[in-house]
Order: sequence, then C-alpha cells, then structure tokens
Amino acid sequence: MTKVVISGTGLFKPSQTITNAELVESFNAYVDQQNAAHAAEIEAGERPALAHSSVEFIEKASGIKQRYVMDKSGVLDPKRMYPRLAPRADDELSLMAEIAVHASRQAMEQAGKEGKDIDGVICAASNMQRGYPAMAVEIQQALGAGGYGFDMNVACSSATFGIEQAVNAIRAGTARCVLVINPEITSGHQEWRDRDCHFIFGDACTAVIVERADTATSTDQWEVLGTKLATQFSNAIRNNFGYMNRCEDTDPNARDKTFRQEGRKVFKEVVPMAAAHIDAHLKDLGTQPSEVRRFWLHQANLSMNQLVIKRLIGGEATADIAPLILDEFANTSSAGSVIAFHVHHADLKRDDIGVICSFGAGYSIGSVVLRKL
Repeated sequence: MTKVVISGTGLFKPSQTITNAELVESFNAYVDQQNAAHAAEIEAGERPALAHSSVEFIEKASGIKQRYVMDKSGVLDPKRMYPRLAPRADDELSLMAEIAVHASRQAMEQAGKEGKDIDGVICAASNMQRGYPAMAVEIQQALGAGGYGFDMNVACSSATFGIEQAVNAIRAGTARCVLVINPEITSGHQEWRDRDCHFIFGDACTAVIVERADTATSTDQWEVLGTKLATQFSNAIRNNFGYMNRCEDTDPNARDKTFRQEGRKVFKEVVPMAAAHIDAHLKDLGTQPSEVRRFWLHQANLSMNQLVIKRLIGGEATADIAPLILDEFANTSSAGSVIAFHVHHADLKRDDIGVICSFGAGYSIGSVVLRKL
C-alpha cells in the first residue's frame, strides 16, 4: 500500500478579535433593547423576557475566552449582530477563497510545494460561500494548481473527512499531492442573539498538504497510519439555511436559518460516541489509547474533550495530552482539530503517535492516526 504523509499545514486567523467581555456587553445591550420593546407582552406573560449573558457563564460553559472574526463591528452592533462583509464582483477573488489561499500558501511553503505540484484540491467546510462554482476550483486557480477540485461539507468533521478523501485518492493513484482546506467563516451562520450559543464560534482557515511519502521533501512529515469515519443522523445540531428557503416562502431571518443545537443532548450523546470511535480505530491499528502521545481533538467545548480523554486513558486531559486552542479561537468548526495539530505538534519525537479527531453535526466523527517520521 502506498505510504501517505501529511507534510505541511497552514493557518489563517483574522486580525480582529472579540473578547468575552465585549461580546457580553453587546449581547446584554441587545437583550435590554428587546425587553424594553416588548415590555407589555412580557408583563402580560405572552412573551418570555430575555436573560443577560456573562463572562463567567461563557467560560464555565465552554472554556472560551475570545474568538477571531472577519468583522467585529457588525457582530457587536446590538441592532445588527452579524458581520458586515462587503460584496465582491464575480471577477474578484471571493472572501472564502482569499483566506483559503492564505492558509494554503503557508502549508505549501512548509511542504516545499508549488501550485504545479498539487493535483487535487478539496475545500471542506461547514458552510460554503456559494453553491457553485465550487470554492475549491476557485482556490485551485488562484494557487496555480492542476488536477481537480471539489467542495464537501460534513460540518465540524469536514477536515478529517477531507483528509480521508485525499489519502484514498493518493492510494488509488488518482492524485499524488492533495491540498485540503477548511475555510470557516462561522460568524456568518452563528446566531449571535441566542444566549445559549452566542459565544460559541470564531473564524479561521486551515490547510493541510497530503502526499505520497516518496515525493515528500518536508523536514516535518507525519505518516497517515489510518483514517476512520462514521456518521449517525441527528437533528440535535442543525441549520436550515439553503437555496430551497425561497421556494418554501419561509422567513430568511427565522431562527432555524442559523446555527442551533440542543447542547446538553449533544454533550451526552457525542462524548461516548467519540471516545468509542477513537478507541476502536486505534485497536484496529494494533495500538492502545495509552500509547498515543497526543490527541488533537475537535475544539467545541472544554468539558467534552476532558471527558473523551478520561474515557480513553482514564486520566486527566492535560495540555500536553490534549492541547486546547479553544480558549483563543473558540469553536472554528472543522478547522479546530487541525489548528490544534498545527500549533501543538513541533515538540513530538520520531515514532510518536498522535490522533486528529473531529466530532459534530450529523452526527459525524472522523479520526486520523499519525506517526511522526
């Protein structure tokens, strides 16, 4: 079987950040405006009053302390509460392609690759900027890459699912070097006016070079020992925004057209699924969880990651075993586990084993087991 390696990673993070304190100030101003505007209905018991958020609530519920965003002014405007992004002409590079190119060039430089060396581009993210043409094809052109490109979406597991498609293409001989990009402008589909989730997401983009081992020249190579994917349908995380909305004559600003979840249900159901998935994958490869040097987990919730690790190794999820980037980046959907890998892998030694694992809407779970070369 063809040996496949990850030979480069890249990261784009926006220049603007929103702290929890800034977010809470804006959210609470919105709450006060809404409660004042609907005071009579609230008094009559016809409408519930909205509750304030707090920094303490956010950090206890999630472990998040700030997030990067493409535009903070729109998000923090209590009369708007979503980003202000300027439209671009069809002949201009789109915003999602722009951040993808930025992350991709980092990964390509690390891997020692040029555009002509890439013969596959997979753009894998939770929400695409448009239906078509595929974002991947625009990114392919901007980088001067060859071969083919396509988009795919498995929500927060898009990166790991994309990596498996890249690995399979290389092993099948249909590609030699594949770029997997995860541009996540989550601020666009986040519901910033919902106390239960207004703090969850942040924007970022990651990129990974996956290639044949015999073509790799990077000084930082990770052999892909195996990939494993699983899905199980659930409505506990859902977004109904799509091109059919106008045909249904539904309100484009209705609550179901942005991110929503049953947080407690997701926590209860996904933690055991993710732990069992990783455990089974490792054992399929003849490895025990205790032999894994580092777990780069999906970055949605601190407590979720702690419990997944506890189920796997019976011990504490220290920063060395399962590094956290959630506090700085918040939940960046599919980019999160790759950010953790990108930022926290340089200290590992030859033959160390690591696991990149994602879990999210679908439900979807993906794992990639790596060995440092």
